[in-house]
Amino acid sequence: MSTAPPPTLLQRVTPGVATALTWCVSTFYSFIVQIRWPGEAWGPWGEKSHRAAPFAMRPQEKAALLVAAVLLSFACRLLTRRPLGSMTMLVLSALVLTNGPFHTISIAPEQYLPVSVALCFVAAAEPRRTSLFAGGVALAGLFGYIGVRLAVGFRVGTSVEAVVLMMVVVAWVIGNSQRQERVHAKELRTRAAEQAVTAERLRIARELHDMVAHSIGVVAIQAGAAKRVIDTQPEGARRALGVIEDTSRETLAGLRRMLGALHDAESADAEKPLAGLEDVDKLVANVRNAGVRVDVEWRGERRPLPPEVDLSAFRIIQESVTNVVKHSKTEQCRVSVVFDPADLSVVIVDSGPGSGRGEGTGYGIAGMRDRVKLLNGDFTAGPRPEGGYRVTARLPIPMEV
Repeated sequence: MSTAPPPTLLQRVTPGVATALTWCVSTFYSFIVQIRWPGEAWGPWGEKSHRAAPFAMRPQEKAALLVAAVLLSFACRLLTRRPLGSMTMLVLSALVLTNGPFHTISIAPEQYLPVSVALCFVAAAEPRRTSLFAGGVALAGLFGYIGVRLAVGFRVGTSVEAVVLMMVVVAWVIGNSQRQERVHAKELRTRAAEQAVTAERLRIARELHDMVAHSIGVVAIQAGAAKRVIDTQPEGARRALGVIEDTSRETLAGLRRMLGALHDAESADAEKPLAGLEDVDKLVANVRNAGVRVDVEWRGERRPLPPEVDLSAFRIIQESVTNVVKHSKTEQCRVSVVFDPADLSVVIVDSGPGSGRGEGTGYGIAGMRDRVKLLNGDFTAGPRPEGGYRVTARLPIPMEV
């Protein structure tokens, strides 16, 4: 179900309809403004004339009004498809009204208002090059009208035309600003989507690494042991092969759950973690069969954890124990899981000679560090002065859990 808010009235009105409505209102205003209103006096200089009859037009004036309306109709139809042609027809419509029914010495602001509204829509929807050409058409009509009147010796209302010029410039600036905001918002959405895809790929890579690396390590060790004793100790080889079979089945089941969650992200199983601290006992049993004893110490009151904390804690233990099996050359390690009121602490320590790896090297260490960082926790990993390796992770627990 869509959560987008319903469009407003202005958003439902198309640019052509908005321009047509503006033309109708501005043209009607241009007629009624000639009527004498209360407080206005009769006079020949700048005031209303008693001979003014706004709606009593001569045939040629009616023809000019009809031509302006036809130009407007075509302009509104073409505004979104051919913006430059539409702007040209709107400018011609304003000039026809100025020289037809109104007989003014200047283009009044209300007569150029539809041109400004259309220019705002063009600047908001079209590329900047197109909007600049559209603005040039609007200015060409204005300055062309002024130039022709000056060339034939007629008067020009310069102050009024300055207002019209300002209207055109402001309309273009507003429309261009809307276009820039829309482009910027689209870039932000694209960037956010790319970051989400990258984060999901990293999460999947960490899950696959933690799951497969541990299982393959156990399988390799058991396969090597079975190979060495298959002739002298068939029962031991049989047990090793059984561990290989169980580990392979568990890994395959985990991969199927992961692929199922990726295939159907909206299913109920998609929100279930692939593993958690409840699986530590099974992990310990598998590693013990591989020849490494893992002592687990639980401290504090055990309680349900958020899925992301539960999964991350288990993966950190799994990866650390796998590193012990593969690199530490020891047969024992210790895991401590501490439940504090505000966080969960996990410590994995072994006493082997170590793998020779420094702090922060390897995909496993980097993956554990990324998990803890995403949960705003603390992570350290490195050799101990007395020998062996130590991994420590502190994962904050939300208070509501």
